[in-house]
Amino acid sequence: MKLGVITVLFGDKPLPEALEYLRSIGIEQLEIGGGGYPGRAHCNPTALLADPKALTEFKATIDYYGMPINALSCHGNPVHPDKAVAAKFESDFNETVLLAEKLGIKKIIGFSGCPGDSEGSLYPNWVTCPWPEDFLKILDWQWNEKLIPYWQKEAAFCADHGIQKIAFEMHPGFCVYNPESLMKLRNAVGDIIGANFDPSHLIWQGIDPVAAIRYLGKAIYHVHAKDTKVDKYNTAVNGVLDTKHYGDEINRSWVFRAVGYGNGMQYWRDMISNLRMVGYDDILSIEHEDSIMTSNEGLEKAVAFLKGSMMSEPLPSSMFWA
Repeated sequence: MKLGVITVLFGDKPLPEALEYLRSIGIEQLEIGGGGYPGRAHCNPTALLADPKALTEFKATIDYYGMPINALSCHGNPVHPDKAVAAKFESDFNETVLLAEKLGIKKIIGFSGCPGDSEGSLYPNWVTCPWPEDFLKILDWQWNEKLIPYWQKEAAFCADHGIQKIAFEMHPGFCVYNPESLMKLRNAVGDIIGANFDPSHLIWQGIDPVAAIRYLGKAIYHVHAKDTKVDKYNTAVNGVLDTKHYGDEINRSWVFRAVGYGNGMQYWRDMISNLRMVGYDDILSIEHEDSIMTSNEGLEKAVAFLKGSMMSEPLPSSMFWA
């Protein structure tokens, strides 16, 4: 496995400055935002596709610092019921795909998105329960009329431009939010669809990451290294569904934490070992969203923690004792 980072947390710095720092702390590969929610601070596909010289300079910068781009990120909601919003997310995603083709990158990270409840909706409608029965009607419409047809079309576009893996982050608020919904879309669209395995969004839902890894297996295409701390006192009162601002840490049922600050070393070693057992040998991409640590401190602590947990050498070809 390789240690990586999603570079969005240093979007306020020029790319060379960010890469110099990341190299100095031991980052090996990169995940760079190409649009959508991650933004385009370090990589603007519109500009790079229109200017061959700029594209050449971008490639040279990446090569100089010796950390290849593992994937481009373009998280968004391309099935948003507001057609203008959806069109912007779709445009960002498609331009990210075209840039990935130019760069020889085979993997795109994103969200499945979430439609509204009808053609006249203004906002997404995330269904979380089967009753009253209206919710099941909404869910059926979202999946069969919107989500599956959309991603069948986009998957074909991606494949036509050399993309082999579309890795969806399982994120509450979108139709794909857990392993079962990820596999539902993968089964409907094809194995170009896989998981960006971010345990932080699974932990607070009560999902055991190791069980999820074993269930998803070869469908895991990417991993975000991000932790979550569930507050047992607030959860005991209010449960895990929480709409309080992320900055209200002491009152929330859960908060995102730097790796190792939500769960301990053995917890993460079990995840990493099981990733290896199901055949995953790719990037652990650190995503820093810890609101009580600076970007530098949180990232550096995550790097140190993961270096003590990762296995970098190939699987042994034989076992001398067996």
